[in-house]
Amino acid sequence: MSTNANPTPDIGMGWTERLASAFLVPAFVALKEFLVAERAAHQVFPKGKDIFNAFHRTPFDQVSVVIIGQDPYHGPGQAHGLSFSVPEGVPIPPSLENIFKELERDFGKPRPTSGDLSQWAEQGVLLLNATLTVRAHTAGSHQNKGWEQFTDAAIKALVAERQGIVFLLWGRYAQNKEALIDNDRHYVLRAPHPSPLSAHRGFIGCGHFSAANAILQAQGKPPIAWLP
Repeated sequence: MSTNANPTPDIGMGWTERLASAFLVPAFVALKEFLVAERAAHQVFPKGKDIFNAFHRTPFDQVSVVIIGQDPYHGPGQAHGLSFSVPEGVPIPPSLENIFKELERDFGKPRPTSGDLSQWAEQGVLLLNATLTVRAHTAGSHQNKGWEQFTDAAIKALVAERQGIVFLLWGRYAQNKEALIDNDRHYVLRAPHPSPLSAHRGFIGCGHFSAANAILQAQGKPPIAWLP
């Protein structure tokens, strides 16, 4: 990302125009300057082409479920712009392993063997990290640099213009985003985070995947094929 880049890049169908003003606020201008300096001194994930992958993969008008993560994986080859997801062939991280464990329990079918959740995104599941970049090997290193205002703007746009979206809020950080959500227009399902530290406190057994599908189908919307 360069400070000379187009201030409103094409980030995905329906998103570019709605978030154009979010690229122009002082916080985002400062974020771009921070990222230029950060990339000059450190390795940053994901690759530039993947930063807005969640938006590119899931057009604004097709969002039916939102899963909010905190920041990208910080190991080499893991982050590709979709929360909790890793590219095909990359070992499945512990939190995603617990997500798959709950999928298997919820539907009584074998868990996926690939950690690439692109097929979810292409069905309308917005896999949104609150922070879209991270320094290699340093979790949380790009928090409070301006990304949160940008991703909050995306959530606010969905809340204001769409109806009946299912928000899956796993863990305290994601649940803090509930303040942005109109519960009269949308649905919120809460559970502990799927990390090994907390999954046993109620994430395993939460039934969020079948519950989300039931909510979608009650609205006449297609369910998500969570399993391949």
